[in-house]
Amino acid sequence: MDQCRFPRQCGSRLLPAGGIGSNRQARIWISQSERSAVTIKPKSLSSPKQSFGENPVELRESRNYTKEYVKGFVEKWDELIDWKNRAQSEGDFFIQTLKQHRARSVLDVATGTGFHSVRLLEAGFDVVSADGSAEMLAMAFENGKRYGHILRTVRADWRWLNRDVHGEYDAIICLGNSFTHLFAERDRRKALAEYYAMLKHDGILILDHRNYDRLLDNGFSTKHTYYYCGEDVTAEPEHVDDGLARFRYRFPDDSTYHLNMYPLRKSYVRRLLHEVGFQQIDTYGDFQETYQDEEPDFFIHVAEKSYREEQEEFEA
Repeated sequence: MDQCRFPRQCGSRLLPAGGIGSNRQARIWISQSERSAVTIKPKSLSSPKQSFGENPVELRESRNYTKEYVKGFVEKWDELIDWKNRAQSEGDFFIQTLKQHRARSVLDVATGTGFHSVRLLEAGFDVVSADGSAEMLAMAFENGKRYGHILRTVRADWRWLNRDVHGEYDAIICLGNSFTHLFAERDRRKALAEYYAMLKHDGILILDHRNYDRLLDNGFSTKHTYYYCGEDVTAEPEHVDDGLARFRYRFPDDSTYHLNMYPLRKSYVRRLLHEVGFQQIDTYGDFQETYQDEEPDFFIHVAEKSYREEQEEFEA
């Protein structure tokens, strides 16, 4: 026979024509001697890029946020928040709030790269870490290991949280301005209802968001003190209207990423929380109980599920 029937035994190898990874179906025999002269160039593996379509300001969909957190952006996220400076800026606000409400089990529904999950684990809480972005959860898991913790991570969609995550919790936290990824009111109501259902009878929800009232009414300003504490990293609005806040994130290496978010007003969020069933809602400005509405960079809502038979009419 002119052709070897058993390539391994006679030093030949079956390769797809065009090299490894080729889509061509035809195959050729390459002898051992010929193989030494063949140079196979690996495909270049570039990180996926964000895609907002031809007109980015028209993309206003709740389901798109998972696509916005591409690997390159996630790998830089900790440069943006700066774990050390963020821990110093917020102090033990969340830890003390959870302890005051006697919470032990906590569901972190916006884990991101794991900052709050790790802090709460360090403080002795029992934490489950959920997020809609697989890239974020992978980074959170690695960050957890660096601090000596194995995070219990779950990829979950807030609108079907009971489907994706099991159990009841003393507290649910949705931090990092994450709730603004939901653009449709029905999605916001559904997510809040899911949070409410997964809390124990006396549980609490802690939810925060940027001070979009100030942004919408007076333009952008920031103290650059809370949440996004990274030096030489900027987070600024590129477009703002009543239905969209498109932010640009620029890093020291000149790389730029964007997020499309819904600008939530404080009174609107408080009303939604109340209509879902939360009766007692305390709202803090930059972790302070007393403030003028135009002052804070961020609002933090602490909503209690405990039912009160006699409750005065709610005021937003």
